[in-house]
Amino acid sequence: MKLSKAQYDEIAQFLGHMQPTRQSLRKLKEKFPSQSQSTLLSIFSQEYQKQIKRTHAKHHTAEAIETYYQRYLNGVMKNAAAPVLLDLANEVDFAPSLMARIVLERFLQEKEQAIPSKTLISSMLRDPSQIPDEVLANQVYQCTVNDCCYGPLVDCIKHAIGHEHEVLLREMLLEKNLSFIAEDQLRAKGYDKTPDFILEVPVAVEGHIIHWIESKASFGDESSHQAHLQDQFWSYWNRFGPGLVIYWYGFIEELDCHRERGILLKDCFPTDIVTLRHSVAQR
Repeated sequence: MKLSKAQYDEIAQFLGHMQPTRQSLRKLKEKFPSQSQSTLLSIFSQEYQKQIKRTHAKHHTAEAIETYYQRYLNGVMKNAAAPVLLDLANEVDFAPSLMARIVLERFLQEKEQAIPSKTLISSMLRDPSQIPDEVLANQVYQCTVNDCCYGPLVDCIKHAIGHEHEVLLREMLLEKNLSFIAEDQLRAKGYDKTPDFILEVPVAVEGHIIHWIESKASFGDESSHQAHLQDQFWSYWNRFGPGLVIYWYGFIEELDCHRERGILLKDCFPTDIVTLRHSVAQR
């Protein structure tokens, strides 16, 4: 689903006054009933991540960390079963999983008298049963299962959705009898940055030659698209020629401005593919 910049800004402005909860997502759907739920969910997640990045530093000062840790200790001392960490995260408008990480790291630092590794913390967030404190383990679990934008559960869901769309794209290419090389095959050959699929025989889409296709199971907003252009798409263009990016959950239509330079945006698999066989048959 393609949105104009004005439509996208209206959604983003509405989200700016809401906390990232499942109830907020329902309100978003009620406000914009003509937009698909997957598109709204993707925008919802991206806008919240932008907000977290803007405020990330203030939550990681030494004073803030100590304040959060002491409030956690005081809270569980009064009622260990209450969602102390989750309520604290909501109160200071910070992602519950990130609040859990801050308090867990501070707890481990006090217990071990050393700074714990990021690997250990990430492992404990994925599996709270590893945390050597039953109360904190439960508090961390509450945060991760109630965080709809961050944390190991969200990461797992995003990875699964991304893989699902890559499989879907592969099936569509096979259905069209298009010969391709997949990303894992390219990596095996020693390529570092590679699109999801390289077409062994280029095709034309809407009058533009396509050598590769990249699948993005997200909405293409301005900031994420610019990052993808710099980190991925232009590298693909330099190495493999012009290509197609599919933003399955839509994009801001004004961003589709590099067609003549060799990067085409779509929100679905193209139905008007012209292959070399078609061109030969018409002659």
